[in-house]
Amino acid sequence: MKIGKRTCSNWVLLVLCIVALPLAVHPQNENSKNEILKNGETIRKAFSDGDIEKIRSLHHPDVIKALGYNDLKIGRDEVISGLEETLRNFNLEFLKNDVESILVKDNIAIEQTKFSIKGTPKTGGEPFIFMGRTMVTYVRYDKSPTGWATIREIIQPATN
Repeated sequence: MKIGKRTCSNWVLLVLCIVALPLAVHPQNENSKNEILKNGETIRKAFSDGDIEKIRSLHHPDVIKALGYNDLKIGRDEVISGLEETLRNFNLEFLKNDVESILVKDNIAIEQTKFSIKGTPKTGGEPFIFMGRTMVTYVRYDKSPTGWATIREIIQPATN
């Protein structure tokens, strides 16, 4: 059987497309993952600095956070209101932030992370360490300084 030059060229083109497709998608996901990691650095610094406005800018207006079984915050204003009270009373420092996974799909990213936060009372007293796991869903949001904003978060406190 004789294969013409055109048929051979079509097969070569098809194989190249199949090989190149994952390569074209991969850098986009890697870039998005790096953006999410950078977003995490930015928000942890804002928590440590007590920078409420920076934290506000990294949350979508429609954010919903389950901070505990009986602690659900709906909307950015409610999230920030609760945070303002915490930051009035404590200095917060992230001791651990171990990203377990990041899934990126189009304009949505989901990050799962084990963390620990040291809280030091501003009026004196013993510091505490809060540990847990969080699952944060981000959406691309052009009003955020990083291009991403938290839209959902669930925190699972450690139980050891």
